[in-house]
Amino acid sequence: MPRSALASVFAVVGAMVLIIGVALLVVRPWESAAPAVPVASEQPSGPPPALVEESTHILNDAGPEAPVLVEFLDFECPACGAFHPIVDDLEERYGDELTIAVRYFPLPSHPNAVPAALAAEAAAQQDAFAPMHDLLFERQQDWSGAPDADATFRGYAEELGLDLAAYDTAVADDATLERVALDANAGIALGVQSTPTFFLDGEQLQLERLEDLEAAVQASLAG
Repeated sequence: MPRSALASVFAVVGAMVLIIGVALLVVRPWESAAPAVPVASEQPSGPPPALVEESTHILNDAGPEAPVLVEFLDFECPACGAFHPIVDDLEERYGDELTIAVRYFPLPSHPNAVPAALAAEAAAQQDAFAPMHDLLFERQQDWSGAPDADATFRGYAEELGLDLAAYDTAVADDATLERVALDANAGIALGVQSTPTFFLDGEQLQLERLEDLEAAVQASLAG
C-alpha cells in the first residue's frame, strides 16, 4: 500500500478513536478512583453502613415516607458540576416529594477536592452547608485546579457571612477531615467507585446520561 494511502488509513482510524473517546466522555463522564482522604485499611464486618446517617447533609427533607436520593460527590469533579443544576432542579420541582442528601467522596485526581470538602464541612458547622455547596459548584471553574483555592474558599465563607475565626479553626481541625473520611469510607463500603454516584430508594443507580437521573426519580415517584 502506498505511504500516502497508509497515512490516510491511520488518520481515519485515529479520528474514529477520538470520536469514540469524546462520545464516552459526553455520555458517561464519571471519574473513578479511591477517595483522597484517610480510608479504613479493613472494612468492618457485618451489614453495610446506612446510606443516610445522623451526620449526613440533607439538602431537602420531604419527610419519612418520601424516596431518598443520595449523591456521593467530589466538588472538583466536572461530572458532579454537570449534575449540580439537575439536582437543584429536582429539589425545586419535587421538593415536597423527594428527600435529597449528599456525601463526600473526594478523588485524588483533583487537588482541591479535599480542601473544598473541608470548606463545605466547616460551613456546615455554622449551618451553611447548602449555600457553600451551591457556591462551590456554581463557581467550580474559578477554583478548580487553582494553586490557592483555600483563599478562594475562605472568601466564599466571608461572602456567606460566616464567622471566619471559627471557619479557619474548623478547616484546620483533624476532626473535620475525619468527618469527610467518614463519608468516603461509607461510600467504599457501599460500593461507590466513581463520582457522582447516586442511590435512590436504597439502590445504586446505573446512569448513562445526565437525563437518566430525572427519569429515575420520576419512575420512583410514580411507583
